[in-house]
Amino acid sequence: MGPAGGRSGPSWRQFLQSQAKNLIAVDFFTVDTFWLRRLYVLFFIEVATRRVHFAGCTTHPDGAWATQQARQVTWTLAGRPEPIRPLIRDHDRKFTRSSDEVFQGAGIRIVGTPIQVPQANGIAERFVRTIRSECLDWLLIANARHLERLLGLH
Repeated sequence: MGPAGGRSGPSWRQFLQSQAKNLIAVDFFTVDTFWLRRLYVLFFIEVATRRVHFAGCTTHPDGAWATQQARQVTWTLAGRPEPIRPLIRDHDRKFTRSSDEVFQGAGIRIVGTPIQVPQANGIAERFVRTIRSECLDWLLIANARHLERLLGLH
């Protein structure tokens, strides 16, 4: 077996640049409330435009909830002139086979990032850092409804 790094094909950077207009990334981030409850926010971000789609917020994200959010986002994105083809996501257990099937049914290919390499989903990770430093770190969040109003979900 030869040395590592001899992979054929484009590099990750080249892949992102060639696919940016049709590429979307997904991830969760957490927000702790004033009452010490943890909320999970699911968001999708279009790589080319950096447009963010907040899917929802919950205290207990599970596979069924993530699948329903996937359905709603695919309906929202169906009207785009350029269809979404690849979706970048990590290996979070909240993303189940049924949520993957929703995306695959819409013609979207799932691209999993390597395990414990947040730089592979750098666009989403940078968004989380920005929303924390420019908004959430300056506010005390009371509950899920308050957070949803801040994020424009209601």
